[in-house]
Amino acid sequence: MNRTRTNDRLSRTRTHTEGSGARRSGSRFGAASTARSGAPGRPKSYGRQQGSQQREFALPVTTTPALPAVEAFTDLDLPAPLLAALGHEGLSVPFPIQGATLPNTLAGRDVLGRGRTGSGKTLAFGLALLARTAGRRAEPRQPLALVLVPTRELAQQVTDALTPYARSLRLRMTTVVGGMSIGRQAGALRGGVEVVVATPGRLKDLIERGDCRLDQVAVTVLDEADQMADMGFMPQVTALLDQVCPEGQRMLFSATLDRNIDLLVRRYLVDPVVHSVDASAGAVTTMEHHVLHVHAADKHRTTIEIAARDGRVIMFLDTKHAVDRLTEHLLNSGVRAAPLHGGKSQPQRTRTLEQFKTGHVTVLVATNVAARGIHVDQLDLVVNVDPPSDPKDYLHRGGRTARAGESGSVVTLVTPNQRRDMSRLMAAAGISPRTSQVRSGEEELSRITGAQAPSGVPVVIRAPVTDRPRRGTSAASRGRRGRSGQGRSTGTAARRSAQQ
Repeated sequence: MNRTRTNDRLSRTRTHTEGSGARRSGSRFGAASTARSGAPGRPKSYGRQQGSQQREFALPVTTTPALPAVEAFTDLDLPAPLLAALGHEGLSVPFPIQGATLPNTLAGRDVLGRGRTGSGKTLAFGLALLARTAGRRAEPRQPLALVLVPTRELAQQVTDALTPYARSLRLRMTTVVGGMSIGRQAGALRGGVEVVVATPGRLKDLIERGDCRLDQVAVTVLDEADQMADMGFMPQVTALLDQVCPEGQRMLFSATLDRNIDLLVRRYLVDPVVHSVDASAGAVTTMEHHVLHVHAADKHRTTIEIAARDGRVIMFLDTKHAVDRLTEHLLNSGVRAAPLHGGKSQPQRTRTLEQFKTGHVTVLVATNVAARGIHVDQLDLVVNVDPPSDPKDYLHRGGRTARAGESGSVVTLVTPNQRRDMSRLMAAAGISPRTSQVRSGEEELSRITGAQAPSGVPVVIRAPVTDRPRRGTSAASRGRRGRSGQGRSTGTAARRSAQQ
């Protein structure tokens, strides 16, 4: 049931001109689809658009006008239980990307959306996905809606964000990611679920086992598609998209959209509405950006003092080993820190995030695995201990703070030999930071970051009792249990599945 495609764009334009709803004329979505098929068809334009929202996209978009944005959720044709759930969560006014895209996604249009991290993308696609799946019941192993994400953490965040709304519509939902029991995930799919949130590697494993089919998936979302491309998952993503319902709806959301995802847009989106919330993905008015010039010999002490501040902070480093070393130094200095990187098991990563969110841990020391898919309220500082090498990494790391209108700061520690590269990166990211020369123990460092001297009394972060191994269980047997249920992936596929 792969979607029939042709390289002849003229042929696709003719098809679209004959009726903008032709692709989904057999859709099960009732009135919304009927309304679409009755709309006058317009030929596509494959060049840059003149609209201010679309000018920056060198991608095939449409000249078909988008529906106007709404200012309240009650202005949308949402199921009553969904509106009630939004009210229960205290939500009445949509964020810009939600107000702009939801009228179109609820009408069945494909959407290519960009908004900075924390701008509300999850509900922007999630409410449409749930509303258009409402009232349907999935057969065993045949989900009806799919959200593909690049990392386990983002999968869990999406699931957590959408669960109360799915529950209001009596839609069953499951998360499919590596590092967790594949048997349990297969059991959920065999029991029947309407919505699956998945990383590509683990979903591929379950399909190969015969535990899942995608041919009934009528609504597909790709969240953070650019990161999936950057991580090398594009072959898996396209193989999965080739299996979903050919007439289905596609939504592609990300904080950054560039030519890396051009293939996905051209191949899988038809007549997409394009929406970009910000002129720059990093333009967040509630976020301050600081570049702190430090001496190499003083960088470690400076980092310790920033970590000892009051309040939570995420510190980013390049490698797992550097994360572990800094965490150990912080703990020995009296700072309640915990590491987060791809070398940790999924239960460990989940526990660490929970401890950070509850305040049991005040400093999260992480690699880029934490740069997306982590939302923590009242997180007002992100520190790049190791400066990122890519503008997108900078934007996504910084996006852990100043979310949903809150304020926050991003601080990058830069040694003399890194200054030129950092200036180029900031220019590429469209950011004009405040630059200061600082030393540990100085008032200027404290003013910018809240840095203070650590207590010097070593601390130990203990795991909850329920997470500790039972007495008499050997490390080897725990390792065997942890490795069981990894699926049939081998070689590169297995490594990718483990990273997700």
